[in-house]
Amino acid sequence: MIQITLGRHRLIDPRKDAFARSQIGWTEGLSDQQLHDIARGTWAIPGERVERERFAVVSGDVIIRQAMEIDRVVDTPDGRRAFEGRILSPGHPVYDHYIGKPAPNGAQQNPITYFKSPLDNRKCNCGCDKPIERGDFLPGHDQRAIHERIARVGTVMDFITWFDQTWNPGEDQQGDAA
Repeated sequence: MIQITLGRHRLIDPRKDAFARSQIGWTEGLSDQQLHDIARGTWAIPGERVERERFAVVSGDVIIRQAMEIDRVVDTPDGRRAFEGRILSPGHPVYDHYIGKPAPNGAQQNPITYFKSPLDNRKCNCGCDKPIERGDFLPGHDQRAIHERIARVGTVMDFITWFDQTWNPGEDQQGDAA
C-alpha cells in the first residue's frame, strides 16, 4: 500500500501546476475533493512498483486523513506522475482501518512511501482463494488454472479444437498470424 505524506499547506501559482491547483499540502478544513486533488499528484515516482498498488492513504500531520483506491497511475505534463482513482468512504475496509489513525510510516520526508498492509492482499485468480501480494497468481497457479480449464473441455487436443472453432479471428489483437 502507498502512504502519501503531505507537507505543510502552501499556495502555488495555478498557471504553473499540471492540475491548475492553487494550493498543495495539508491543512485543516480541506474538503474531501480538495484533499484528493492535492494528494493525487504530481509526484516523482520511479519504477513500476507503484502500478501494482491498489490503495493509497493520505497523511497530514502524521494522521491518515483520506484513503483512495487507485485505478491507474498517469504521466503528467510536468514529467511526473499522478494517481487516478476514487476516494474511499466509511464501510470500506481500508477507510475503516486507517482513517483518523497514526500514519503507518510515521512522518516521512519522501512524500511517497510503501508499507505492507493486511488489507492489500488479494486472492489468487486460480480459484484457490489463497492471499497474494502482487500479480494475479501464486507461483505456478497460472498453469494450474489453465490446465483445469483444459480438463473441463477434455484433452489438450479437444481444447485446441474447441478454441479454434470458437475464437473469432476479428478479435485477435495480433492479426492473423497463421
